Amino acid sequence: MEASAGLVAGSYRRNELVRIRHESDGGSKAMKNMDPHTCQICGDNAGLTETGDLFVACNECAFPVCRPCYEYERKDGTQCCPQCKTRYRRLRGHPRVEGDEDEDDVDDIENEFNYAQGANKGRRQQRHGEEFSSSSRHESQPIPLLTHGHTVSGEIRTPDTQSVRTTSGPLGPGDRNAISSPYIDPRQPVPVRIVDPSKDLNSYGLGNVDWKERVEGWKLKQEKNMVQMTGKYHEGKGGEIEGTGSNGEELQMADDSRLPMSRIVPIPPSRLTPYRVVIILRLIILGFFLQYRTTHPVKDAYPLWLTSVICEIWFAFSWLLDQFPKWYPINRETYLDRLAIRYDRDGEPSQLTPVDVFVSTVDPLKEPPLVTANTVLSILAVDYPVDKVACYVSDDGAAMLTFESLSETAEFAKKWVPFCKKFSIEPRAPEFYFAQKIDYLKDKIQPSFVKERRAMKREYEEFKVRINALVAKAQKIPEEGWTMQDGTPWPGNNTRDHPGMIQVFLGHSGGLDTDGNELPRLIYVSREKRPGFQHHKKAGAMNALIRVSAVLTNGAYLLNVDCDHYFNNSKAIKEAMCFLMDPAYGKKCCYVQFPQRFDGIDLHDRYANRNIVFFDINLKGLDGIQGPVYVGTGCCFNRQALYGYDPVLTEEDLEPNIIVKSCCGSRKKGKKSKKYNYDQQRRGINRSDSNAPLFNMDDIEEGFEGYDDERSILMSQKSVEKRFGQSPVFIAATFMEQGGIPPTTNPATLLKEAIHVISCGYEDKTEWGKEIGWIYGSVTEDILTGFKMHARGWMSIYCNPPRPAFKGSAPINLSDRLNQVLRWALGSIEILLSRHCPIWYGYTGRLRLLERLAYINTIVYPITALPLIAYCILPAFCLITDKFIIPEISNYASIWFILLFISIAVTGVLELRWSGVSIEDWWRNEQFWVIGGTSAHLFAVFQGLLKVLAGIDTNFTVTSKASDEDGDFAELYIFKWTALLIPPTTVLVVNLIGIVAGVSYAVNSGYQSWGPLFGKLFFALWVIAHLYPFLKGLMGRQNRTPTIVIVWSVLLASIFSLLWVRINPFVSVTPEANPTAVPGGVF
Repeated sequence: MEASAGLVAGSYRRNELVRIRHESDGGSKAMKNMDPHTCQICGDNAGLTETGDLFVACNECAFPVCRPCYEYERKDGTQCCPQCKTRYRRLRGHPRVEGDEDEDDVDDIENEFNYAQGANKGRRQQRHGEEFSSSSRHESQPIPLLTHGHTVSGEIRTPDTQSVRTTSGPLGPGDRNAISSPYIDPRQPVPVRIVDPSKDLNSYGLGNVDWKERVEGWKLKQEKNMVQMTGKYHEGKGGEIEGTGSNGEELQMADDSRLPMSRIVPIPPSRLTPYRVVIILRLIILGFFLQYRTTHPVKDAYPLWLTSVICEIWFAFSWLLDQFPKWYPINRETYLDRLAIRYDRDGEPSQLTPVDVFVSTVDPLKEPPLVTANTVLSILAVDYPVDKVACYVSDDGAAMLTFESLSETAEFAKKWVPFCKKFSIEPRAPEFYFAQKIDYLKDKIQPSFVKERRAMKREYEEFKVRINALVAKAQKIPEEGWTMQDGTPWPGNNTRDHPGMIQVFLGHSGGLDTDGNELPRLIYVSREKRPGFQHHKKAGAMNALIRVSAVLTNGAYLLNVDCDHYFNNSKAIKEAMCFLMDPAYGKKCCYVQFPQRFDGIDLHDRYANRNIVFFDINLKGLDGIQGPVYVGTGCCFNRQALYGYDPVLTEEDLEPNIIVKSCCGSRKKGKKSKKYNYDQQRRGINRSDSNAPLFNMDDIEEGFEGYDDERSILMSQKSVEKRFGQSPVFIAATFMEQGGIPPTTNPATLLKEAIHVISCGYEDKTEWGKEIGWIYGSVTEDILTGFKMHARGWMSIYCNPPRPAFKGSAPINLSDRLNQVLRWALGSIEILLSRHCPIWYGYTGRLRLLERLAYINTIVYPITALPLIAYCILPAFCLITDKFIIPEISNYASIWFILLFISIAVTGVLELRWSGVSIEDWWRNEQFWVIGGTSAHLFAVFQGLLKVLAGIDTNFTVTSKASDEDGDFAELYIFKWTALLIPPTTVLVVNLIGIVAGVSYAVNSGYQSWGPLFGKLFFALWVIAHLYPFLKGLMGRQNRTPTIVIVWSVLLASIFSLLWVRINPFVSVTPEANPTAVPGGVF
């Protein structure tokens, strides 16, 4: 650039250079007009040297520059004086930079970093520490254009009448002040921005040209892990946007619209590095421990030793599956203000994408209508444009009670929704809002709030009474069945044989709220059921909702919640949109998973209902790999991912994952795998453009012209119907990648087509449940559905906002909790024995190694019940028979035992440190792992084998969300008989008997037998400590265990104990053998 061009400044943050033209002829300012005491770059005092003289950076022209600017120019700048272009020499007390000559006579290494001792020393050092904390803050970063890389040329007039042909600025091609460049090819000329020095630089959105950008550079450097923004400014709005160049607010908004809407917040290395080091050390110690255990058998207690070694090997394998997917945990944060600037500006039509929300319910007696109504009300009052939200309620039980309560809910919503939006209340489920024990007047400034709140509370109480009346009426079913208000028989009187039903309650023609505003659509759906047709339980109901929503509203994204999970955060959808609508993330993100949070759990969370360890440790770890697993509720989906399409991947995404390469190295591929890899890359390239067709070219045969002549999507009619079913309206909707009803659709036929797509035979000979939608084959359809998406190469995101997005109810009763865990474990066993098992499925896709390990752990964990229950009984047998699973060990061997225990404890402590999970939550999780493993998981293994191998099906039990007793946590103390209680009770009784037998033997044998006894007692007491919450649950409120449980447990424990003593496998059959036990060592 010419010298007359003026000062040019660049920034990591802004995708442009700034040129400041000076007065007169545009040349450099005469030195005589410069203040030698003022830095001509940043405007600060130039400072003094050690001797009190004026600091001079350039010995040639004495251009006034302060120490920090001098160091910056030498380290990260041109290393030349801005005035005379002479290379700066290193001055005394300043660090060396690359290119400096050896100058031993100037300074020595010892004093190289000693700064001047002057009046301004403290100020300069403070400023130096703040602004030079990042050594690479000014590294050149490839910042893409906001137009998907397509340049928009425009002629921009500069003040000196020169014309510059360049790309559009932040405000579009008409911006006369800001000229953007992608900074991709350094050989290309960089466009320059002209700045009037007479104006405040803050008016240009820049602040101080040099210093403001330098201070903020290190902050933005933290976002280097974020993929670059590639979306258009105000995407979807055509035409040019004129900017005057003098409106600082518009310039700042344009600048903010270019920033990412979310960012990754990595765990600090000071917390993560020690954690990883201890994991590696624990793995090494575990290897030496198992080597010792396998090579040192206990000859007089060989069965006990062999059982314990097998259990320990399985525990080690299970630990590996659980531990390494947590190798790279991350946090994320979103920026809702940037989402609003980009897509939802005030006074302009919202550009946010439509979202369809699914609520599923089955039995209104176990899932109370009032609970479902609160969930629906929180959805209708969500902070999102009303014309872009639709709520679908799936009634898989075809209950008239659900239908009538939804009708009452729609009427009450006309009053509740405007109240919520007027006063911005949280949460927007009335039952939980009015139950809050907080100062509800905090931050409320409207004088009418108190009066309107009282009136709304009265309205809600009347609404509850009407719902309760409907519930009471539903308790007595008429012999002739239910009839509607017009006398028509209710179509769902036979829950297993009824037609499909759809009712639109709210929407365009559903009436307005009390303020005269439109409400989101509320649609009741009950799919058709006929004898002889598989309905696939919840997965089938969700697939029916996918199709009916595509026909009626066709939101680009789907959010599903259980009927008892209400919106605790009205901005939850916007939180998800920060990822799904991000130009970099959205095309390859299949879903955004929110954590589950619960209300109504006892203070100490006796049965680990909150599941904090899973949500705050495991899912954060998976988020750093390929994303969290789908947990069944609180999840926002990309509709295209549910349709079975591949993600839009870039060339970088097609590269092998760095974690996979670091874990397993490069793999040699045969001809077949090479060909497949080529095909996969070609498919990824075909989908690398967001405007590319959704179908692969290989699938296109003799086609037909699609719904849009401009796109001209050609595909075989037969192959499309085989994939999606015979519904032209639905097939046309699948082509709408951004959502919305196809323009050629006749609105009069939509309801008829919606009834067609929820018919019981629609899925026959299609790919629904196999490759499309929720996947069939397990009662835990959520695991299968997420696994299929990840196997195709999609990534998922874990979003954990400061205010929980959703809250629900959890079964705090012991029996209900165990039945819930039984259902989850049974689903895992079904997947383990199916063709979709992660152990052998999906190796031809893009599933990453550590993600696969996480899925394998998800489906094999119930098997741990077998070694766990054996290991929990071993202490009792050791105490009864006076044998032990470990021989007498030397001091050297004891080191490995001590190190193993220490590594286990340190791993847990460091894991709690980086995750923020409390030690109480961690301990409750460990306790319930033993409780569930010795009860529900054990039953799930046998039930799963019977179901898959023998075809003996088990009934799907809906977890009850209602309690019949009053009082806080009344459900916690209710005893409900179930066979799941017998195994853990037996383990408790056997260990208690073993403790009594062991202490009695030690008392009779003398002092010498107490030493070996301590190890066995510790072993038994450790098992009892894990089962302590189970013991409290058995006792209930009256602290007494039910007789039937005691009888069965004591009977089983006595049989096992007497049988063991009678057989005594450690006694030799030869008469010369001495049955005396060898004393055990230290455990």
